[in-house]
Amino acid sequence: MWNGDELDLDAYLTRIGLGAGGPEEDGTGGGAGAGSRPGVGELRPDLETLYAVHRAHTASIVFESLDVLLGRPVALDVKGLEDKLVHDRRGGYCYEQNSLLAAALERIGFEVSARGARNRTRGDSLLAVTHAVLVVTVDGEPWLCDAGFGYQGPREPVPLARPGREIRQGAWTFRVREEEDGILVLSALRAGAWRDLYAFSPQRYHPVDYVVLNHYSSTHPLSSFVGRILVQLPGDAVRQTLVGSELTRLYPDGRTERENVAPEELIGVLDREFGLRLSDRDAAELVRIHRSGD
Repeated sequence: MWNGDELDLDAYLTRIGLGAGGPEEDGTGGGAGAGSRPGVGELRPDLETLYAVHRAHTASIVFESLDVLLGRPVALDVKGLEDKLVHDRRGGYCYEQNSLLAAALERIGFEVSARGARNRTRGDSLLAVTHAVLVVTVDGEPWLCDAGFGYQGPREPVPLARPGREIRQGAWTFRVREEEDGILVLSALRAGAWRDLYAFSPQRYHPVDYVVLNHYSSTHPLSSFVGRILVQLPGDAVRQTLVGSELTRLYPDGRTERENVAPEELIGVLDREFGLRLSDRDAAELVRIHRSGD
């Protein structure tokens, strides 16, 4: 389904900080049976591995849609994702992030399926299905996995088997509740109040569906990704988002801090706050766009 056999798993694991701690034990030179790794033992399709990979991915690969702003097509094939997010150490948005995560999990041996979600962070507005999420089944139990919702999303898998439970992830709290027709809603606790993040149905999506959604998100003039800088990172102590020229920091108690980022500060902010380094050519073009306000 996700062409996980095409992924250089060792390169991906090194990118997210779970590189092999020693030589390959299975003699295949890059298979999913690589030996012990920091934060996880032998890679198996179990919860320990799922938690370790999900958490490491969200900590290491920043959410960003800069290629959309730079007018470039967003590729979703495994090799294209590997080149950009792994070897070039760039980030990506939901279709890229979760397609890469799905390929890695499939390669390890997990059962991975996809869903399409509606963003609910804009109040009562009914938005189209434009967010990609994953459902991973472990020992018969479904888990929501999402490395692509930016600074508001979960850092770790969220159980789906018994909706309503509060799930603590460090200083942050999430829950999934069920609505009519089997709709599941992921919410986050902020300053004592639950806020919906997104809702998704039981309908399975496939990679080809993400190709269509990706085309809309990367090209349509009404897409929130078109025409503006958007970079996000879900940290443990603070979560950060740069939208246009405004950098916002969100804390677990609900506090927010905002500051304006001038054009001459932009590249430094991307490096210092998000660990994102661009080529000289891309950096210059991004500063030009930022300065012009286009």
